[in-house]
This record gives sequence, structure tokens and C-alpha cells, in this order.
Amino acid sequence: MVQNQPRPRGRPRSYDPAVALDQARAAFWNTGYAATSLDDLSAATGLNRPSLYGAFGDKKALYLKALEKSRAETTAALAAAMAPDEHLRAALTRVYEAAAGLYMRGDLGPRGCFLIGTAVTEAVDDPEIRAVLAAALSEIDAAFEARIRRAMEVGNLPLSTDAAGMAKVATAVMNAMAVRARAGGDLASLRAMGAAVVDLICGRAGR
Repeated sequence: MVQNQPRPRGRPRSYDPAVALDQARAAFWNTGYAATSLDDLSAATGLNRPSLYGAFGDKKALYLKALEKSRAETTAALAAAMAPDEHLRAALTRVYEAAAGLYMRGDLGPRGCFLIGTAVTEAVDDPEIRAVLAAALSEIDAAFEARIRRAMEVGNLPLSTDAAGMAKVATAVMNAMAVRARAGGDLASLRAMGAAVVDLICGRAGR
């Protein structure tokens, strides 16, 4: 008689850490950190609890990895979108168009920005999450400010422009677009917000 072989424990052979992290992030993105259980994460990734712990640590450690991934992706996307050798208006328009499209995506409906949609609530009483969120916002501010200063150097903007202040406004509008997406806003309204802040920073086209 052939005996049943014991089922192997641990991660399946097809386990891919990057894919599993994206799957876990999607689960957190849909329902938030607090409402996402380990069972939800297991279902999303196809990994059992011991495998999840072995791969990523506990639930908070996994969430922090997802936050850091989104932080890195956002910084890289901004750097790629804001080409320094074109007019600031074109660069900013590309940024806000891309953000509007991203924020309207989601398997359960528009889910906005992962950082803003999930970390803002948790940051109130969790210093680690607050630190990641603050660092991400500072990096976005810095990217906008550097690009605005470049525009001042080449004559796209007056030298009297408040680069730091305008950068924070640029970040704030992008965050507001993410919130509007989660609140049911449509793509046209998000694009209009982006166009308005481009006009604010660069001046109305044709003037």
C-alpha cells in the first residue's frame, strides 16, 4: 500500500517575493491596514501564515515593506516624469495626468494612492508608519521643488517664485486627487484639479 506523503511546509516553489509583496499591498490598499487580516494576506498571496512570517515578518513588517515599495516607486515615477529639458508645464501636466489615471484604478473601485489611502490613519499613533509617510511626502516635495527651481533657472518661471511653497502646493493637490478618487470622483474631475494647479504654478496657458 502506498502511503500518503506528508505535505511540504513553507513557501511554495513558485514563490516570488516581489509578486507576493504586490499581492499583499493590493490587499492592504483595498481595505486598509487595520481591516486586513493575516487570513486576507494569506488568501491574497497564496502563502500560509508560517510562510508569510518567514518571508516578511509579522503583519506590520509586511505593511512597512509595502509602504517603502510605494515610496520608492513614487519617487522614481516623479523623477522619470519631470524631464528637466522641457517646459515645466509639460512636465507637470504629465505628472498629474499619470496620477489621475493611477488613482482611478483598483479591482474593487478607484483606490487612490496607497500611501495616502492607508498610512494617514495609522500614522496618528504609530511612529514607524508616520516616519515613512513623512519621508515620502518630503521626497515628493523635494522632487517638485527641484523641478520648479530648474524652471526658474531656464526662464520658465520668475526668479521670485516661492519654489518651496509651490512644491508643497503641488504635493497637496496630488494628495487631494487621491482622496477624491477614493470618495467617488471621476477621471475628468481629477484631471481638472491637476490642470488647475499647473495653471497656478506656471500661469494660464496663452497669457
